[in-house]
Amino acid sequence: MMTAKGKYCLKALACLASLEPGAKMQAIDIAKKQDIPKNFLDVILNDLRHANIISSKKGPGGGYMLARGASEIRIGEIIRLIDGPLAALACASRTAYRACKDCADIRRCKIRLLMGQVREAVSAILDSASVADLVVARDRQVNGKNLYRRNGQPARVARVSKASSANRLGAVPKRKHTR
Repeated sequence: MMTAKGKYCLKALACLASLEPGAKMQAIDIAKKQDIPKNFLDVILNDLRHANIISSKKGPGGGYMLARGASEIRIGEIIRLIDGPLAALACASRTAYRACKDCADIRRCKIRLLMGQVREAVSAILDSASVADLVVARDRQVNGKNLYRRNGQPARVARVSKASSANRLGAVPKRKHTR
């Protein structure tokens, strides 16, 4: 599950991405506009600055701005930076792998294989979306309905049949009865 820090981070980045190129915004203004606790936002902005996601300027006319284009900043990169690995279980992680103590055979563990698929699906979605997409998605919401489309098609989550899901987990599919 994404943390509040991760969510606030994405809100702050979307706010900065909506600025005119070269414009800056002070932390207090981001906090007010996005309803983020100022002290919490300061920690987030510091993390982003150290990772060269944003830059800052002190003094009159100072503030924060994106260090590179919003379309170049991937959501997956940000989530990993702020919240850590995307995997729901450490045994399914690519970057923070730890074997489960109660697993007899990690190569055949159905739970680990399933969670690996979940990690891959989440990673594919988050690594294909950018901070610019957050701004577009926010701007396309009308009356509470998200009109955001990717490649002209409504955004949707693919459904996986039980049989194909079981196959990927190494199970033998049930035979269909024909009449």
